Amino acid sequence: MINKRTVLLVLALAALAAWLAAASTSGVPSARPIVAAPAAIDARGAALAAEINRLHDRLRPTATPEHNRNLFQFVARAPLASAAVAPAAAPAPPPIPVAVEPPFKLIGIAEDAGTRTAILSSPAQLLMVKQGDVVATKYRVAAISADAIELTDSVDGSVLRLVLR
Repeated sequence: MINKRTVLLVLALAALAAWLAAASTSGVPSARPIVAAPAAIDARGAALAAEINRLHDRLRPTATPEHNRNLFQFVARAPLASAAVAPAAAPAPPPIPVAVEPPFKLIGIAEDAGTRTAILSSPAQLLMVKQGDVVATKYRVAAISADAIELTDSVDGSVLRLVLR
């Protein structure tokens, strides 16, 4: 009898466990997980990564470099054989003086109580100078008129005249 009772008790407990398990879950089957398609930005990122890898592969050298010359030694050249003595060249004409563009431009003149101030522009800065001032350690302001300024070169004494335009 003990065996029958034990078997009945085990069956009753198994039926109770099955009933509790069925009660704890819903009768609706679980839905499959939604897999989202990769975003357009991810597709562009993947395309960019593929292009970067392709370019890296192209940059890798396929041939080994040849190390057959000394970079620190000049090659002695063979002397040129001259077939005939070259005639003496005619003396070169004296160089034509080239007009050098002044390093400054006169962009304005201001006057306050009889004292004139010239406004010069250079590529690096804007200068406000008066008569007697030194400009760029090379020029000295000789005179300022109503529409022009005269700069004297301290090296050779030449005069540079800038006119207001």
